[in-house]
Amino acid sequence: AIALYREAKKLKGLQAIGVDCHIGSQMLDVSPLKKAVSVVAEVYRLLKAEGFALTHIDVGGGMGISYQSEKTPGPRDYAHAVLEPLRGLDATLVVELGRSLVAESGILLTRVQYQKENHDHRFLVIDAAMNDLMRPALYDAFHEILPVRQSAQRRNAAAVDVVGPVCESSDVMGRNRPLGHVEPGELLAIMTAGAYGMSMASRYNSRPLPAEVLVSDDAFRVIRAREPVTEIFRGETP
Repeated sequence: AIALYREAKKLKGLQAIGVDCHIGSQMLDVSPLKKAVSVVAEVYRLLKAEGFALTHIDVGGGMGISYQSEKTPGPRDYAHAVLEPLRGLDATLVVELGRSLVAESGILLTRVQYQKENHDHRFLVIDAAMNDLMRPALYDAFHEILPVRQSAQRRNAAAVDVVGPVCESSDVMGRNRPLGHVEPGELLAIMTAGAYGMSMASRYNSRPLPAEVLVSDDAFRVIRAREPVTEIFRGETP
């Protein structure tokens, strides 16, 4: 990296103003982050000593969230891990904590279409699909799935696979979930969908993008209208 900064110094169109790193955005232990920031801080000091007019240090993301009851670091833990290695540096600090800020604030609301049984295996087919929330299909990410209407009878219930209507074997939102008996028409909440939900959504299988609704206490408003099917074909020329 230092060699690249030296090369950039020879080029008229580039001006290096900072050093940054990103080692991941689902960190449940801040010690690797502290180690990484220590390396970045040392690079910053070396480059400043060579005369580079650096002003910024970007330490990326890092703070993980709880998808499945994981113990996560808090903002104070994150701050200590980042600030200690940077002590004494005259630099503007940049952090990229997107997931930890928005993931748990977003829920994908979906309606059960019908139940299906294959021998002893049970499925719940919902109206949301992999185009609406890509993470489970893309890299087997876990999202908690809860029935909106809670019921005491559902505790320790038999497990079901929650699947979408797209004709793809990967269109699975969750496997072996203890949801028990859920009637067609009931609503399910797919949790922690605020990060990478709509940003990764697509119109695959000619499925329009869903609406987005902002909820605050007992008030709500639509902040993105449900997309009509005609919008999918609007740019096509016959």
